[in-house]
Amino acid sequence: MLLRVLNLSRRGFCSHSGHDIASAIAELNKEMESVFGESSSTIHSSSIGNDIMAEAPQLVSPKTGGSGLGLTHVGSKGEAQMVDVTPKESTERAATASCKVVLGKKVFDLVSANQMAKGDVLSVAKIAGINGAKQTSSLIPLCHNIILTHVHVDLKLNLNDFSVDIVGEAASTGKTGVEMEALTAVSVAGLTVYDMCKAASKDIQIAGIQLERKTGGKSGDWSRKE
Repeated sequence: MLLRVLNLSRRGFCSHSGHDIASAIAELNKEMESVFGESSSTIHSSSIGNDIMAEAPQLVSPKTGGSGLGLTHVGSKGEAQMVDVTPKESTERAATASCKVVLGKKVFDLVSANQMAKGDVLSVAKIAGINGAKQTSSLIPLCHNIILTHVHVDLKLNLNDFSVDIVGEAASTGKTGVEMEALTAVSVAGLTVYDMCKAASKDIQIAGIQLERKTGGKSGDWSRKE
């Protein structure tokens, strides 16, 4: 009789969600009381209840994500939030990002000869990239509005794959990093290259937008491994 009750009860627990475990334990109390009496039911139901709770999946806080890293832009209830950097110390921070715009031979030849209808592609894209870095907090909603001390965008024609290689650098002395500013710089520069050249071809591709390195801040220095 005991084995039958325990087996039935365990199947019942497994089919319930965490929200229904308490009510399932209450039902088990009644079943066990009819067999053992009040004192025995309390002991056995508590033991089984503990086993089930131990086996139940545990929710992971979005701040930890099951590891020590965490998602700082996610609150305890899963809502989006801006990170409070008030307690942080101001340090020198820098970041470098890159991307590639694949033009194709026809457009590449036009750009290298400065024969695009809209004008000097590389010069316009460079200024656009610098301006983009300064507007990062307006474009990316949870980024902090920081004072940049340096922004540099470099565009080079790559004859090997008929592309434009773009590298962007950003620097600041403050409480938060400048990775997003560097990434925004190369992204906007790449988009500008596309805009300047789209009349000649729609096959242009913007690829490989990525952070190359960063320095400063609590997490320390980081560099992409080849």
